[in-house]
Amino acid sequence: MSDGATDQGGGASSDADLMAAYADGDLSAARSLTARHAPRVLAQAQRMLADRAEAEDVTQEAMLRLWRQAPSWRAEARVSTWLYRVVANLCTDRLRVRGRGVALEAVPEPEDGRPTAADDMQRRDRLKALSTALATLPERQAQAVALRHLEGLSNPEIARIMDIGVEAVESLTARGRRALSAALAARREELGFTDD
Repeated sequence: MSDGATDQGGGASSDADLMAAYADGDLSAARSLTARHAPRVLAQAQRMLADRAEAEDVTQEAMLRLWRQAPSWRAEARVSTWLYRVVANLCTDRLRVRGRGVALEAVPEPEDGRPTAADDMQRRDRLKALSTALATLPERQAQAVALRHLEGLSNPEIARIMDIGVEAVESLTARGRRALSAALAARREELGFTDD
């Protein structure tokens, strides 16, 4: 989720500029921020919840919370980091209500070429195995691992989202990776992983 940059030719504005414009009553600024961030917010929520309808509800709630923040938004804050944190918290609350379980296999991968049927089956098997293993981790480890390795966020970004130190993020992700590796070790060959 890029925060964008101000374009001298009147093109893309920074997120901070758009937040200020929305606070001043410019509804097109809200549309621009929604177009920029809602797809990633929805993807994060769907990955965590494995339920499209719930993910759409979380996306709507996260964006509403963002609009309520507009009048007091600090220009140095990153909208993307703030949204990741809000979405993670909203999803965690929903998972607590319905019982722990992250079904990553239900989340479709973005299309990038036409995989063979065998590739598609192997991908689904891997996602299902990862989902099952991830669901066995303690909640904070699972969240840190998902943000780092599924969302591709940096440790400082994860620290801000989870409201912990960078060392705690490193510890959580390291322990989570070890636990996932141990949980999946017996299935490496079956899942098509080979030692490089």
